[in-house]
Amino acid sequence: MDKKPTKLTRQMGLLALTATGVCSMLGASINVVPFMIQRNVPGIGPYVLPAFAFAAIPALFAAFAYAILASAMPRAGGSYIYASRGLNPYLGFVASFSQWFGLSIVIGVIAYVTIPFIRDVTLGLGWDGLSTALEVGWIRVCLALSLIWTFVWINIKGAKSYERALLPMMFLMFALGAIVIVAGFSFDSNDFLMALKTKEGRDFSPTTRIDFDWRVFLSAAALLFSSFIGFDSIAQAGGEAKNPTKSLPKAILIAILGVGTFYFLFAAAVYHTVPWSFVAQEALVKDITAPGLLSYVLPAGLGVIILVGAALALINDLPAMLLSVSRLMFAWAKDGIFPEMISKVHPKRHTPHYALIVAGLMASVGVLGSHFAGDFFLGIDIMVTSMMVNFLLMCITLLTIGSRNPELTQEIKIIKNRKTQLFIGGFGTILLLAFLGIHTYKDLTSDVSDWYFHSTPIWLIVMGLASILFAYKWQQHKNKGVDISKRFKKLPKE
Repeated sequence: MDKKPTKLTRQMGLLALTATGVCSMLGASINVVPFMIQRNVPGIGPYVLPAFAFAAIPALFAAFAYAILASAMPRAGGSYIYASRGLNPYLGFVASFSQWFGLSIVIGVIAYVTIPFIRDVTLGLGWDGLSTALEVGWIRVCLALSLIWTFVWINIKGAKSYERALLPMMFLMFALGAIVIVAGFSFDSNDFLMALKTKEGRDFSPTTRIDFDWRVFLSAAALLFSSFIGFDSIAQAGGEAKNPTKSLPKAILIAILGVGTFYFLFAAAVYHTVPWSFVAQEALVKDITAPGLLSYVLPAGLGVIILVGAALALINDLPAMLLSVSRLMFAWAKDGIFPEMISKVHPKRHTPHYALIVAGLMASVGVLGSHFAGDFFLGIDIMVTSMMVNFLLMCITLLTIGSRNPELTQEIKIIKNRKTQLFIGGFGTILLLAFLGIHTYKDLTSDVSDWYFHSTPIWLIVMGLASILFAYKWQQHKNKGVDISKRFKKLPKE
């Protein structure tokens, strides 16, 4: 009897693909970043929402570039496959390695940040002993690691297990997030100030005006760009998508437009109730979140429900991001740039189990890094740098694929007009270069205690290691007589 082929199987429909993107995008970005940005970018004040809207522009261009390329190259490893076949194998590896490194670290950051949300839920329920225990460092680290390895196991079990875990949490997350939107627009700043006086005996006079500073605004927009990172995880699942040439582009565009709208309404609702100057003042002295800010005006029970929604939003990031980074490694291994074992597929589950285990190990490093660095924004900054480079190279790939790989260009199924493709790729490249420059300048000029708390040099060191690895593997291919040009013109076999 012939053995069943050990390869990835196409079991993910449009809903599961969209959920992968949605759950990778929502989480810390919606509950923490729009408010903690008042500490990270001092002086942004009332301009958080305009900065977010501005950050959406390059993200949309990147999303269109992804969708176009995905329609022609529906394989696991998305961004790596696109750039290696449409631009250059080395740049394809650097782009995806940058993405893999950034996301792997952030998976750990998210797991670590989730525990305080769970702590606040237990505190709201009156479980004081448990909430105190959750503040102990080693307990927080162990629970964060447990979350990561639980979802590694769920991913290894297969697509059905993945969907059963992801979809219910996504729908519940949206439902509980909608409560924040309704509540935020139901109250106003006067209600908040009265509640603050009643609960804490504090008087607060909101600041009504602050001077607009373009440098501050652009720095904030560059950081808020992180809110749109995640839709790319849909492309990484290209080897498991049903009807991929249609479902992948649709899922990418639905995810970014849907999440962008939801995110904007969510942040706007909180700032509608809580004065921005209060948010800025609180952010300087402690970590703040959307549920914590709204807890002043909400009944205790409703506040706990919102906290549960926030915790779910964070937890939901983990399975989708683990899927994304594992498929990148799988694609590298299929091309012979990573150890062959990483490309092994479980004979029964049809999942890249070794790649998922390595992804779990890297995410565990992110947990430990968050704990010892003491500032989760370091991990976010690394991710933003990595993903801006990745998105930039996707836009450049859209510009070059016509001349580099005419055969695959003919396989593009959406936005087939070449002039429109060049406009998307060209304008996206200009915008992303500008955002990358702003973000890098902000990082290098920030006041930190040690050089390794700057994300840019850490990113450059990792890229140097990636370059050495690629050069070594490239030379091995040449020594074996592999026709490199031919290999990197065609899509890998499924």
